[in-house]
This record gives sequence, C-alpha cells and structure tokens, in this order.
Amino acid sequence: MQIEQKIAHKVAEVIQELADQEVNRQQIVLQKTRREFDGDLTLVVFPFVKMLRKSPEETAKTLGNAILERVDEVTDFQVVKGFLNLSLSDAFWKGFLAAQVQGGEEDERKEGREEEKRRGDDESRQQGKSTGPVVVEYSSPNTNKPLHLGHIRNNLLGYSVATLLEASGREVVKVNLVNDRGIHICKSMLAWMKYGNGETPEAAGKKGDKLVGDYYVKFESALREEMKPLIDAGANADEARRKAPLMQEAQELLRRWESRDPEVMKIWRMMNEWVYAGFDETYQRMGVDFDKIYYESDTYLLGRDIVRKALEEGILHQKEDGSVWASLDEYKLDEKLLLRADGTSVYMTQDIGTAELRYNDYHPEKMVYVVGNEQNHHFKVLQKVSEKLGKPYAGAIHHLSYGMVELPDGRMKSREGTVVDADDLMDEMVATARKTTEELGKTQDFSETEKQHLYHIIGMGALKYFILKVDPKKNMLFNPEESIDFNGNTGPFIQYTHARIRSVLRKAGQKRLDAALGEMEGASINDKEKLLLNSLYHYPATLQEAAAEMSPARIANFVYDVAKAFNQFYHDHSILNEEDHAVSNLRLCLAAHTAQVIRDGMALLGIEVPEKM
Repeated sequence: MQIEQKIAHKVAEVIQELADQEVNRQQIVLQKTRREFDGDLTLVVFPFVKMLRKSPEETAKTLGNAILERVDEVTDFQVVKGFLNLSLSDAFWKGFLAAQVQGGEEDERKEGREEEKRRGDDESRQQGKSTGPVVVEYSSPNTNKPLHLGHIRNNLLGYSVATLLEASGREVVKVNLVNDRGIHICKSMLAWMKYGNGETPEAAGKKGDKLVGDYYVKFESALREEMKPLIDAGANADEARRKAPLMQEAQELLRRWESRDPEVMKIWRMMNEWVYAGFDETYQRMGVDFDKIYYESDTYLLGRDIVRKALEEGILHQKEDGSVWASLDEYKLDEKLLLRADGTSVYMTQDIGTAELRYNDYHPEKMVYVVGNEQNHHFKVLQKVSEKLGKPYAGAIHHLSYGMVELPDGRMKSREGTVVDADDLMDEMVATARKTTEELGKTQDFSETEKQHLYHIIGMGALKYFILKVDPKKNMLFNPEESIDFNGNTGPFIQYTHARIRSVLRKAGQKRLDAALGEMEGASINDKEKLLLNSLYHYPATLQEAAAEMSPARIANFVYDVAKAFNQFYHDHSILNEEDHAVSNLRLCLAAHTAQVIRDGMALLGIEVPEKM
C-alpha cells in the first residue's frame, strides 16, 4: 500500500472514531509539501473542520497526533493554518529508493493505475458512458505546402499528449486528417498547370511538398498582380481577390474536382503523392507517427450525405440560393453554413463526416482535436452542430486549443512564403547543436557516427523541449539559440544531467550498484537528498495530472526540477568518493533512479537522452 493510501485510511479511521462520520476518499487530499515549508506530504484539513467541530489549527493538530501515533513512516508534523505538513522517515525513503531501483515499486504502481482505470471504467459503464479509447488527432496538414514551425508545435504537442495518455493507462489511437481538397489545393494545382511545364520533384531536386508549396506561393503572387487594376478601379481587397480571373479559374477547378473530372483528378493525385512522400520524411525526422490517416477527400462525402439527410428530416434549413444551414439559436450562436449554394462542402461538413467515421471505427470515449486557438469557435460550433444532429459523439468532442508560435521578427505568412520550414528549422537545430557541443569540447572521444547521432538528439531535444515546456494554451516565442543553451530550463541541460549520471554509474559498475541496494541501511538522508527523493516520489502523480490536463508542460518542467535538484545535490556531495559506504550506496541508488525518471519523463516528450556527452 502506498503511503498516501495508508495515511488516508488512518485519517478516515480517526474521523470515524471521533465524529462518527464516514469520510469519502475524495475528501482526503494529500499533496507534495511546498518547498518553503518543512515536510514531505501535506494534508488539507478544511474538509474535516465541521466534522470535528474544531478550528482548522486544532483539527490539524488532532489529526497530526493521530497519524504520528498510527503511521510508523511519519516522524513529525507541522501545522500551517488549515494544512498539516507530514515528515516521512529515512527508513521510508530508503525503502522507496530500493524498490524503485529494483523495479518492484513501479510494478505496484502500474497495478494501481490499472486498478484505478478499471474502477473508472466501471463507473463510466454505470453512468452509461463510453469506455472506448481516446482518439487524438494532430498534424492535419494541407497538401498545398510543406510543414512549418506551427506544424512542429502541433505535431509535438499531439504526439506527446497521446504518449502521456497511454502512459497513464488509457487506450489511445493517434490519427491524422490530411486536408487534401479545397480551394487552397486547387491554387497549387492551377499554378503548376499554368507555370510548371511538367516540373517534378526529381527534376527540380526538391522534396515534393516543397515543390508544391512553391506553386502555392506563385499562385498568390500572380493573384496579387491581377488584383492591382481591380483595386485601382475602386474594388476593396476582398472583392478584388474574388473577381480576379485567376481566383475564378481556381474556383472552377474546385468544381471540376468535385465532379471528378478525370484530367483534374490525375493531376491532383500526382501532386498529393509528391506531398505525402515529403511529409513522411519530415514526420520521421520529427519522431512522430500515426495509427490511422484520414483524408478530407473521403470524409467530406460522408459529411455531405449526413447534411443532406438532416435537411430532408427538417433538422437543417435551405435558403433561396440552395445553400444549407444549421440554426444554432438554442445555443446562442449564429447559424452555420454546411453546404454552399453550388453544393460544395465547407470545413464543417468534412469535420462532421470525420467525426462520424471515427465514431464508427473506434466508438471513442473522447475525440481530441489538437488545433490552434484561432479555431476555438469552429470546434464549439462543431460540437453544437453534432448535438443538433443527434450524434452520440457530440459530448466526446474535445478541442485541445494551443497558442501560436511566433519568432523574434514576427508572425509567419504562408501566402508570402515567409514561413519557417520545418525541415530547415530541424537542420538549423542540428547544426547549432554541433557548433555548441564542439565549442564546449564534449565530443573529443566520440566516433564520427556517435557525433552525428549526438548532434541529432541534442538539436531535436532542444527543439522539442523548448516548445513543450510552454503551457499549450499560451502563445510562445521560439528562439533557436536560447533553446540549445546547456544551462537553464532547456533540453540540452536535462540531457547533459542524464549523461553526467550515466557516467557516474558506468564508473561504479553494475556489480556495485546491485550491492548498494542492500548496503545503505545506516545512511542518514540530508536536506538536498530529501528534496530530490521527494521530487522523484511524485513522478507517477505528476504523470497522471499531466495526462488529465493534456499538458506535456507539466512533465517538461517536472523533469527540469528533478535535473536541477540533482545538480544541486551533486555539486555539494560526492557519490563514489564518500567515505561512509552506506551514504555512498544511498547516493548511488539515488543517482540511478534520477537517471531513470529523467529518461522516462523525456521519452513522454518524444526526447531521447544520451548515455554520454
């Protein structure tokens, strides 16, 4: 039994004896004691004040004395207003450490997580809720341009959230929705048809996604030239864009695509294949993958059928021009267009079809859409339209909204071709990692293959950590140079800490580490060791909280705190050269478990940590 469960059981026991009242387990809140106070675990006593008919301070003292008497692992307590801070014995911490290094405690916690999930599933079934998987959609690129910095945040966030949920005991399905149809795709196609002269990625010496992206930029450039005389004649920018001959041609191309014109479909398939090959290469470098890929060219058809059926049933209404709308007055929202007057679909239509397909494929408990915060209203409307249509998955729709990524010199714009290309950024990160690492002289004993691997994992680790350490809801400013600093809250700092620990463990050898487990009994634990142990102890709880909040930032900053606590301890205390063998053994075990937690935590962020640097 974990110490929190043991303490909670005794608290409930005491309340029952003194107040003759049963305590719900949810009322007993134990959390990590704040660093400015003495103690390891803090009990919130406010829920028990009325039960015991005492002040918060008196309630805390009563419970503190009872816990001290009944729980051997608790050696002292402090009362701070309505909070009871409990100190745990050195014996408890040594037992925890030994179990972690041996792996037994993790097995116990895994069983606990599985039991918790089973209880949650049982409760969900009793309430008539789905107990299916969590479907996490991320990436969702358009096939008219390569992936850029914004896509990097999307992919890293989605992949990490899926990994977190899975680590917390949930069944997860990672999906991608490729936006392979629509006016933006037709723009690239039309520019290639007009200006391409049959150019291919092989002939151009470019990745396919980059070549197609070039033609998207060419379209916009040519369109602006056509807009100038219209604007000079008095049209506003929107009107000029709409009336420009090139835009009219693109709209006609979209209509031909939706009617499955053979010539248009052939070009569409060819250019999309170019893009898919480029995307796959970028995803592999980024370290993300998917269990299933959906295509908008398929899902919009199902969405259109659902909309037409709902129109026949009187759920939706049609205007004089033939367009189909959903009235959302009951939700205090404006009406929503679902089919244009010419019968073509909008984004909402394909999202309805996609949701239907996913429900049929997986019957998910939750459908998580990792999409930027500029689409907050869209997903609110999607949920309400699905509810209006009577869909069983309406309540399962969850928009994981995240902020935009900006650079020191401002926002990116796809139309002008000023985006930060994902591949170029990854190249830059690896090159910066090489330069910084060589300047610090950290690769003198490395082979060339080892160097290349190290530069890759440092560069990608810096990129991933810098992005994921920020709360998803916040906008962020990405600074490549700052991200690769070997000091401070960065990926390379944590990676270097892991490599430092692994160096100590290699010097000690596995034989000494195995022997250390049974030979630390007489060691006392100092404040810095206790601080590090306390942080490590709360890793499983932090993982569960990060998964519940869908926030990799919780894990990122937790791992940084662990690395920082280890370095503070390591700066002041020797591990292998400590004269007291029991203390040396304890510190060796402490170092081994710290390395394991850093490795596991960084893996949840998709980050590899090196064995040596």
